[in-house]
Amino acid sequence: MTGADRLLTLLDERESALDARSDVLRAGIAELTEELAELASEAEAVRITRKTILALAPQLEESASEPPPDLPPHPHYPEILTALAQADRPLRARDLCERLGLGYLPRTIEGVRAKAKRLVARGLVDEPEPGQFAPAGPRTDADVTDQPT
Repeated sequence: MTGADRLLTLLDERESALDARSDVLRAGIAELTEELAELASEAEAVRITRKTILALAPQLEESASEPPPDLPPHPHYPEILTALAQADRPLRARDLCERLGLGYLPRTIEGVRAKAKRLVARGLVDEPEPGQFAPAGPRTDADVTDQPT
């Protein structure tokens, strides 16, 4: 083999090595381009979420600023509201006593009945039948005007 042939062989080997390396780099670029597209899509989703949250934030602040129901300062009132909310039917005062673990003494049942009646008067509880108590449903203007004064 002559010097020129040897030089051409070396050039062919170098060219093949460069082509192989270029193919590896192109494949890496394709993977990185795909990953970059996925990241750009996720970043766009985050921007949309941020925009939506900022648009809804005033509404959340308004609902969070609504005062809680005006309950008398006795621990049974929130417990009564919770028991009624968890019930699948209207409850009598005796049923409320059972759910609250208060016992069945007449004075206890009457005390719970009186508290439930106070919640009815405040519009926080409904009394669909005399002596039966249920969570207050949505109020209409007619409900408000029908209230005794």
